[in-house]
Amino acid sequence: MPSVIQDAENRPRRPNRQRGTKGAQMIVNESGGIPNRLFFRLFQTGNILQRQVQNEMGISAVQWAVLGALSREGFEDGTSFNQLKEYLYVSRQNLDGVLKRMERDGHVVRVPDPQDRRARLVVLTESGRQFWDRLQDSIAEFYRQAMQGMSFDDSVSLLHLLKKLQHELIDISLDSATPEK
Repeated sequence: MPSVIQDAENRPRRPNRQRGTKGAQMIVNESGGIPNRLFFRLFQTGNILQRQVQNEMGISAVQWAVLGALSREGFEDGTSFNQLKEYLYVSRQNLDGVLKRMERDGHVVRVPDPQDRRARLVVLTESGRQFWDRLQDSIAEFYRQAMQGMSFDDSVSLLHLLKKLQHELIDISLDSATPEK
C-alpha cells in the first residue's frame, strides 16, 4: 500500500502525486470523507431553505412548518405543544419563540386542553388558515423551482433516502462511543 503524507493544508495525499487529482483526495478518510461531505451538504441545504423561505415568503421555515402541521386534516382542534415539537423535531425553546411570534401575528392561539386543564393546545386561527391558504401558490412555485432539476424518480428516491437517514439519526446513541472527558 502506498504511503500517505499530509499536504500543506494538512490533508492526506500520496507522495509523487500531482496535486489536485481527485483520486488522491479520497485515499484516506479525510475528516469523515463522504459522510462528512453529506452531513455538511445537509447542513447547508437546511440553511439555504431557511434563508430562501424567509426571503421569498416573509416567514421562517419553522413558521411554515407549524402552519403546515396545524392545517392538516384532523388537527382543526389543535395539538399539544409537545406533540407539535416532536412532529417538527424542533427544540422547546425554538418552538415557543416561534409560537409567540405567531400568536402576536394572530395566526395561532394556545388554549386549555379540555381533557387536561394543565396542558394547552396550539390551534390555528381563522386568520392563520387564511394566511396559509394565501401562501399555497407561492409554496407550489417554491417547490417547482427547487425541484426543477430533478425528475419524479429522483424526487421519490431522495424522499426515500432522507426518510432512511432520518430513522437512523433518531436511533443514534453515542453513550458507548463517547470518549471520557
